[in-house]
Amino acid sequence: MIVFELKCSQGHLFEGWFDDGNAYEDQKARGLLTCPVCSDTCISKVPTAFSIASSGGGTDVETVYREAAVLRNKISAFLEKNFDNVGTRFAAEALKIHYGVSEPRNIRGTSTPAEEETLKSEGIEFIKIPAGLDE
Repeated sequence: MIVFELKCSQGHLFEGWFDDGNAYEDQKARGLLTCPVCSDTCISKVPTAFSIASSGGGTDVETVYREAAVLRNKISAFLEKNFDNVGTRFAAEALKIHYGVSEPRNIRGTSTPAEEETLKSEGIEFIKIPAGLDE
């Protein structure tokens, strides 16, 4: 898994998670990348400040992994506290909230690619996060 810092032509910055660099290039070529703020499809990678120094007095890899684990745990706790886990009913619940059938609330769960396409076509914004952060 690789994370790229991305930017749309309107200047909105966001992260993209990909299996590898080729997956990014493939999705970009097929027009599958969209800005989560404005839905712009003109997306480019931007330089990121993240680096790992393995010697010379810098941060060692073990420290980076520990710090990443702490951050992952904080994100997980935030999601647990602030989002209702609706499991595999995510798409159905998002549609109910969108159309006023259910009270608006933060939800999390899982969805299939087909369900995600339905949500997009209905104008429902959502953010995909890597597995493990929402557990």
